[in-house]
Amino acid sequence: MITWENLDKLKAFQELKAVKAVRLQEVMSGDNGAARVRNYTVPMAEGLSYNYAAKAVDDDILKVLVRLAEEAQLHEKFEDLYNGAVINTGEKRLVLHHLTRGQLGEEVIADGVNKRAFYVKQQERIADFANKVHNGEISNAAGEKFTTVVQIGIGGSDLGPRAMYLALENWARTKGLLKMDARFISNVDPDDAAAVLRSIDVAHSLFILVSKSGTTLETLTNQTFVMNALKAQGLDPAKHMIAVTSETSPIATSDEYLAAFYMDDYIGGRYSSTSAVGGAVLSLAFGPEVFAEFLEGAAAEDQTAKEQDPLKNPAMLDALIGVYERNVLGYESTAILPYSQALNRFPAHLQQLDMESNGKSVNRFGEPVDYPTGPVIFGEPGTNGQHSFYQLLHQGKNIVPLQFVGFRQNQIGMDDTIQGSTSQQKLCANVAAQIVAFALGKHDENRNKNFEGGRPSSIIIGDQVNPRTLGALLAHFENKVMFQGFVWNVNSFDQEGVQLGKVLAKRVLAHETDGALKVYSDLFNI
Repeated sequence: MITWENLDKLKAFQELKAVKAVRLQEVMSGDNGAARVRNYTVPMAEGLSYNYAAKAVDDDILKVLVRLAEEAQLHEKFEDLYNGAVINTGEKRLVLHHLTRGQLGEEVIADGVNKRAFYVKQQERIADFANKVHNGEISNAAGEKFTTVVQIGIGGSDLGPRAMYLALENWARTKGLLKMDARFISNVDPDDAAAVLRSIDVAHSLFILVSKSGTTLETLTNQTFVMNALKAQGLDPAKHMIAVTSETSPIATSDEYLAAFYMDDYIGGRYSSTSAVGGAVLSLAFGPEVFAEFLEGAAAEDQTAKEQDPLKNPAMLDALIGVYERNVLGYESTAILPYSQALNRFPAHLQQLDMESNGKSVNRFGEPVDYPTGPVIFGEPGTNGQHSFYQLLHQGKNIVPLQFVGFRQNQIGMDDTIQGSTSQQKLCANVAAQIVAFALGKHDENRNKNFEGGRPSSIIIGDQVNPRTLGALLAHFENKVMFQGFVWNVNSFDQEGVQLGKVLAKRVLAHETDGALKVYSDLFNI
């Protein structure tokens, strides 16, 4: 029987607080450090691996983390989730994003519909539409092919799909698989839409409106902005726009779109990159086959999350170590540091994924919790980040756990040997050096040049960013966030914290303000 208990009620958590802390400067030095790097690693899907040698854990701490996973019933709760239990207690919904890429357990029937079959049908419809666009069967009014696809959406309808597109753009271009350039409009700031519209050939562009409810203010505002731009060029917006929405939304059957593809209430925006939300733009940009490979990579990584032994389950182990850092060591932030330019927007996506999921102060039943939950997430690709905020990471007063991501090969294949090494070798040398530098530090009598060390990090390593490895990487972090939410006993699948600002903004626009809100409104001449 599954029970949902707060973290501080678990016996293993009390044990965890009593275990002797690890001094990274000692365990990562010399032969001991070399042995840790070889031994503290867990295989992931698609040739990736999760290495946690430079985390402040040892065998004693890991044993207690295993007991914590068992007491918190992480395996059982994941099993419950993918078999269709109502895990999203705040909105009383199932949580089914895993079903968009594979069947992990039993058939899930909701609203009289087999949900795996529903998601597959949408993928097939999108694939058929994308193929017709690519072969010119669906074209613009002049009978010419569309060359650009523009996604109009915000939050999870933008951050995930944008990050995935950018991660694969150069890979696809190099492989001759870039079917259409993709652009994204998200911000209600008119400069966002205007800049995109000025950068494209509107007559040869296809626009995707993404809104589950069909009522999202920013998205509908940007849709109108785009429709007006199309009309200004004498074009019929209905022949340039498709929608990704729910079957019950007001735009689902509108004649203002060439086609509509469906999502449902069981997939939150930040978990929607493998649904029609990501599927439409990625299939149009790269072809349905590439999107299918992306899904296969995610599905393969989901299988590793089913492993019952936490020490062989990369996402669960990553989650448990993160809980130890947050709730025992007291670290408030985590930095995501991909040493790959392809992943330049991946940290922004993970900000939403993690902070919107686990930035909660009440448990699944609406009761206050007395311990910290999700960390602050930030990041930037290396090596650029090294010349930005690494100063604080190395010598600041706050210790920030680090999650590196690195690849042995670049995507484009263009490189040169300069001063005895290639650019890719220099990139990889930097990430290896940073891990050790953060862990060991360097003593110097000049305090300004002293590095304390003891800064924990992990790294996910692979050969190259491609559709399969990207899918696996995405699924790893989605599952990590899920497991941490289980441990903290919070609902990782609602987001009430985004609502209040929206409500007040509507009051401002309706001129129904008083007090400070009215004065702020007046400052902007609203």
